[in-house]
Amino acid sequence: MYCPAAFRQDDLAQLHAQIDASGLALLTSAGAQGLMASHLPLLLVPGEGEFGTLYGHFARANPHWRDLAEGSEALVVFSGPDAYIHPGWYPAKAEHGKVVPTWNYIAVHAWGQAEVFDDPERLLALVRRLSDRHEARQARPWSVDEAPDDYLAGMLRAIVGFALPIRRLEGKWKLGQNRSAADQAGVREGLSASAEPRDRELASRLTPTT
Repeated sequence: MYCPAAFRQDDLAQLHAQIDASGLALLTSAGAQGLMASHLPLLLVPGEGEFGTLYGHFARANPHWRDLAEGSEALVVFSGPDAYIHPGWYPAKAEHGKVVPTWNYIAVHAWGQAEVFDDPERLLALVRRLSDRHEARQARPWSVDEAPDDYLAGMLRAIVGFALPIRRLEGKWKLGQNRSAADQAGVREGLSASAEPRDRELASRLTPTT
């Protein structure tokens, strides 16, 4: 990932927090089948390995898992909030006009090689952890224990799990750190006033520069 020094995020706790906050990851790899990409919800276990380990599962019918089983390296992309930056938000526009539009965003990239598994007990434990994590925000959380045993067994046969120890981790927080404090404040004000929830979310991540 192209990442100028001003935008580089190296703090492991913040990188892990962004991974946890991202709902859906993009897992990509290049193998015998060419370039492959799958959109998957993943579970991060921070204490496993130097940078943590990612867990998830594919539909067995998805051929992507076969490349991972054969040792293809995977790149997993976690996207955070992003927003278009209007040049008129910069006070510099009124001063000298030397401004252009840009796009600010937060992203984390993780690399590694996956271990693929289809053991029913291990799959069940993974599905339970994933569903418990996302169901926790519901008023009446659903549990895998509510599904009939025969139905659940069939569903588990239809998926393939994987564990992906993170070998390399990069974060990019492109939040206008290369602009003046006044320009950063103008962007924060503009995004905060937007009707778009994602714009306001990004505004909340902008730290005032003194």
